[in-house]
Amino acid sequence: MTEHWSPIYGREYQGTPYRPARMSYLESITTSAELRQRMGERRTVRQFSTDHVPEQIVRDAIAVAATAPSGAHQQPWTFVLVKNPEVRRRIREAAEREEQISYDGRLGDEWLAALRPLGTDADKPHLTDAPYLIVVFQQRYLLEADGTTHKHYYVDESVGIAVGMLLTALHLSGLAALTHTPSPMRFLSEVLNRPRNEKAFAVIPVGYPADDCEVPDIVRKSLCQVLVDI
Repeated sequence: MTEHWSPIYGREYQGTPYRPARMSYLESITTSAELRQRMGERRTVRQFSTDHVPEQIVRDAIAVAATAPSGAHQQPWTFVLVKNPEVRRRIREAAEREEQISYDGRLGDEWLAALRPLGTDADKPHLTDAPYLIVVFQQRYLLEADGTTHKHYYVDESVGIAVGMLLTALHLSGLAALTHTPSPMRFLSEVLNRPRNEKAFAVIPVGYPADDCEVPDIVRKSLCQVLVDI
């Protein structure tokens, strides 16, 4: 039986052995090369098939994301898996209202120029076409059942790492995803009835790419452009 998690505020340190099996040199270098190749194929997708996706794949990916490191091991995240078509429709309508305001001037010329090569606009069909939405919330502080609160640390960094691991797990499981961050995102807390300690971080549509899917013709930086050896 899995031990029920509870906050560890104020507990004394208690260690436990950690002895993972070490990969052989050949296995390790082969695995790293395969991962590099597979992740190099990952793309952000905005055109989704409505085909059914086994829910367990998505749940397993969320479980992977929840293993991410976090400040003081506070795990300050909530993943809301939205399957209900009506709720996804409400999210899309609210998101498109905010996005239209943004594209009509709130973003500013420089931001709009940066987005132009990506071909984005205020229309967000992926929010209803994709069979799942994962709405990621930050727990800005711990809110206990009795109303007691505890501060969380490095929340942005912790949740950002978890989302990166989520996108990786989804891709390696054969699914496509998009990181959508409408601004402002307060409507997500209202639509999904989240508690006051949670703040929306990202909306991630998940599914298979549409048969006629296209992605922007862009190139990633090379390793030598992002890596500094010292």
